[in-house]
Amino acid sequence: MLKKVLLLSVCFFALMAQAQEKKHFTLEDVMPGGKTYSKMNPANIYGLGWWGERSIRKDRDKIVALQQLQKGKTVAGKEEVLLELSDIKESLAQRDTTYKIYHLMGATFPTEKTVLLPLSKGTFLLYDVEKKQIDKLFQTDKKAKNQEFSPTHQYVVYTIDGNLYLSSGEEKIMLGKDEEGIVYGQSVHQNEFGIHKGTFWSPKGNALAFYRMDESMVPAYPQVNTTTRMSTLEPQHYPMAGTKSHKVTVGVYHIASGKTVYLKAGDPTDRYFTNVTWSSDEKLIYMLELNRGQNHMELKSYDALTGAYVETLYTETHPKYVEPQQPILFLPWDNNKFLLQTQRSGYNHLVLFDLSKPLKAPVEKASNGGTYVSYYANTELTMGDWLVKDVLGFNEKKKTILYTSTEISPLQTNVYAVNLKGKRTALDNGKGTHYVQFSPSGEYLIDNYTAHDVPREISLRKAEAVEGVSLLSAKDPLVEKFQLPEITLGTIKAADGKTDLYYRLIKPTDFDPNKKYPAIIYVYGGPHAQLITDTRFYGARGWDLYMPTQGYVMLTIDSRGSANRGLNFENVIHRQVGTEEMKDQMEGVKFLASLSYVDMEKIGVHGWSYGGFMTTNLMLTYADTFKVGVAGGPVIDWKYYEIMYGERYMDSPQENPEGYSKSNLKERAGDLKGRLQIIIGGADPVCLPQHSYTFLRACIDAGTQPDYFIYPESGHNMIGPERVHLYERITRYFKDFLK
Repeated sequence: MLKKVLLLSVCFFALMAQAQEKKHFTLEDVMPGGKTYSKMNPANIYGLGWWGERSIRKDRDKIVALQQLQKGKTVAGKEEVLLELSDIKESLAQRDTTYKIYHLMGATFPTEKTVLLPLSKGTFLLYDVEKKQIDKLFQTDKKAKNQEFSPTHQYVVYTIDGNLYLSSGEEKIMLGKDEEGIVYGQSVHQNEFGIHKGTFWSPKGNALAFYRMDESMVPAYPQVNTTTRMSTLEPQHYPMAGTKSHKVTVGVYHIASGKTVYLKAGDPTDRYFTNVTWSSDEKLIYMLELNRGQNHMELKSYDALTGAYVETLYTETHPKYVEPQQPILFLPWDNNKFLLQTQRSGYNHLVLFDLSKPLKAPVEKASNGGTYVSYYANTELTMGDWLVKDVLGFNEKKKTILYTSTEISPLQTNVYAVNLKGKRTALDNGKGTHYVQFSPSGEYLIDNYTAHDVPREISLRKAEAVEGVSLLSAKDPLVEKFQLPEITLGTIKAADGKTDLYYRLIKPTDFDPNKKYPAIIYVYGGPHAQLITDTRFYGARGWDLYMPTQGYVMLTIDSRGSANRGLNFENVIHRQVGTEEMKDQMEGVKFLASLSYVDMEKIGVHGWSYGGFMTTNLMLTYADTFKVGVAGGPVIDWKYYEIMYGERYMDSPQENPEGYSKSNLKERAGDLKGRLQIIIGGADPVCLPQHSYTFLRACIDAGTQPDYFIYPESGHNMIGPERVHLYERITRYFKDFLK
């Protein structure tokens, strides 16, 4: 027994000595843009994907096929080189010496025999691998953006400024000319509602739908470029809550006729046209349309040839808001059936519609407090107190839909298949977070898996197989090289006394339970964001890990209002942003008070964007609790925020004057007691500089003293080396005033 005790003691002290030998990492090690950041992340395999049913890896100078899976079994062997950069360079030199190609990382694969590659000066080439020759050069422009190729890769559309062009490789035509305040072919509605592009090819590439956005009635915010000899204005059309919004219409260009028609969707004033989808036969276009109040959604179809309205297929209402984020998806094996993602049950789920079975439009009361009317038979394929995150593809042979969800835990992302009867099949190990790429058939997948204790594992396998080919099992350089702080995951009750909230607590390195430590709450608290996940270090960012090495306790709570917990969890903020979220953050403060090692006289807070709003709000509302705060890119007055996001959660200032007044932080500038530093990008297009400028004036008038720092010409977030500089500054501020 004595020998065992001595042995354990020796092992313990050996481990302690090893831990003491490890150094503390720096911000350069853990912040994106840091000089050593890339070396401190778990190894990864970049360029993995599919070329038809072949799993491939794109390197700079070659594309290789990985070990293959045949009849569900792994066939090991050497990697097969499918294409080399030297082949492309040789063919290009014979065809046109004007253009250069530097690597193959941007390759896409139109067919199993061809590859599409970007060249210099905005040009693309289509290369036939079997013939080893260039099929076509698509000449666009070095200023071209938003390039999108037709499904057959005969054409490419792109934008230059507000103009929209179509090119066949030999010639180009203009589909929409940039006029004063009018933009073609680009994302609209401030990129809300899942919109991230402005062109939509028909399935066979015979026609193109595109957005036309008239911003001429929207005032232009005077962003300033200070890099010119004399500072110049670079106006940005920005529709603020309660003011006039832009008007969007959808055009359809038919290649055979060369004619454009516009969908006859009615007056575009104060309406949102979202999630454009083509029917499989190219005859119809479907859109999810919202009123400006965002509480009434309609799924409508239009004749693609004439633009005429055809019918309304489905409507959904909610007393707070309806938020479509995904277009409908037709089943590849049945043109009469499509999937709609909806939160009508209170959680985002898949509903299957059957166009062969019309209904008499009964009005149904949804379990989330709203109503819906369906004009066609529909079935809820998934259901439960969890949500579908994304649809990844289909398995046409097995007639299943492939998707990710939070079914196991709100902290996890796991992969499933569901058939048309609603039977679900798990397609991963049931742990952590999985980023999956399916082959076109849906039979095989590449699984990039991580968890709080798994740096990264990448495997290639048959979709329903438990095991496959291990491509990578990475170690964590930070864990191996440095002394890391202890990270704890847990739950506390929200301010409503019943809802569980996840928290992440990080203790100082070299923790001594007999000491008192200052604590910082890192906060976001708003929609579409989740800070705590079952990923590396439970989602902790580099700065969250760094501050404990400087002697701080770090606490993060995903309060009500944040993502992936269902509609009611998120929409608690409706018409009163900042209210319930702050109450939940104060439950976090109570939790800190229960820890004997936290110095409650030294509590700080930091957040960015919505988190910047929360930081400023907490500093003003609970001025005796929070001694130091750093607010990045904060919303100060929601009247200055854009219509689409702002009015979804707050309604308009005319409809909700009390809510806007209560959340207007300028009106409470005189309540500031602690040290508050506000940091912004000088050309922030999201939270306009006007927010913080007007707050400074309010503080001057009230006699309070915030600190202020600007990154000239930067946007809403600092990237590259700027980000390291940013967090050096934030760290210094807490060291100066909360130590």
